[in-house]
Amino acid sequence: MIFSFLTATLFLALIALGTAFFVLGYVRKKRRSGGKGVPTAVSAAFIAAGALLMFLIPGSFHTVEAGTVAVVKRMGVISAVEAPGTYFDFWLISKYETYDAKVRQVEINTDAYTLDSQSMDISMVVQFQIRQDNVKEIALNYGGMEALTNRIQSVAVERTKATLSKYQAEKLIEQRSSISPTVEREISDAIGDKYYVTFNSAVLTDITFSDAFEAAVEAKMMAQQEKLQAQYENEKKKEQAETALYVAQQEAQALLAKAQAEADAQVAQAQAEARSIMLKSVEIARMLGYTVTESATDATDAEGENKFTTVYRIEYDETHTGADIAEYMKYIEYMSKWNGELPQVVAGENGFMITVPLPGNGADGGNA
Repeated sequence: MIFSFLTATLFLALIALGTAFFVLGYVRKKRRSGGKGVPTAVSAAFIAAGALLMFLIPGSFHTVEAGTVAVVKRMGVISAVEAPGTYFDFWLISKYETYDAKVRQVEINTDAYTLDSQSMDISMVVQFQIRQDNVKEIALNYGGMEALTNRIQSVAVERTKATLSKYQAEKLIEQRSSISPTVEREISDAIGDKYYVTFNSAVLTDITFSDAFEAAVEAKMMAQQEKLQAQYENEKKKEQAETALYVAQQEAQALLAKAQAEADAQVAQAQAEARSIMLKSVEIARMLGYTVTESATDATDAEGENKFTTVYRIEYDETHTGADIAEYMKYIEYMSKWNGELPQVVAGENGFMITVPLPGNGADGGNA
């Protein structure tokens, strides 16, 4: 900093002196014809000195743009690293080499091979940024940004190829979305702190296989899709068949349940009718003087409930054979069906003809 200040002060003084020499020499040259004047050689020297200073001074101003840093070399030796700004150093002994401190983006296109030896073209973008504190080391080891960028690019290509070579082509296609983070991690580990840069990202933008391989993969995928479609249709048909079978089973069970209910109803009706007949016969037997005994029985129904049933027993003997009970039952049945019409009596030569209407024959009746 002190050297730059002293250099700037000296050059400003030289600028003033050179300007004065130039003006004085020019004026003296114009007036050399009158008076003693100044010798022509002296005037020429003043003009030459002024012109030389005017040539040397502008080239000694150095501007470091925003987003860059400059490595200052004096007589080939690194003396300082300057931040953005304008500096004054004699250009014959000082050289400013600028380094881009912004994030650099490197586009890479290369070829690679998969685990099963399928060739592919890959495109990727790598982003990194130099560390300003290590600009001197970059200048000493690489001499400039171009060499450093080439080195970073070489590392990225090498790690990408090594990573992709671990996958078979079909797996690479299936897992393409997860491959890029793996490649980025491998490149980041490889760069680390070795190259005086901060690694930002690496993104695989495209992976292209040969046309023949792409066609083969497409054909295989179509075959798999057709297979899946056939499986889906078979499953759908199976589900439809199972649904139809279930419906048929339900309908059959409904029919069986209906038939069972009807049979149970018929059995219940028959049992009711039989008990009604039995009760009527017991009543008639008592009316006709039969001896009837009763007893109670305990039974369990289908639902597990206890039910008591009365059992009647009619005593028969030589006088009470049961025939009269049967005849009386027939009489009662007839009377239950009789419509109230009386027998018709017709007198004839051979006696009387009695027409007795039979149950269910209406007025036509029958003959007796």
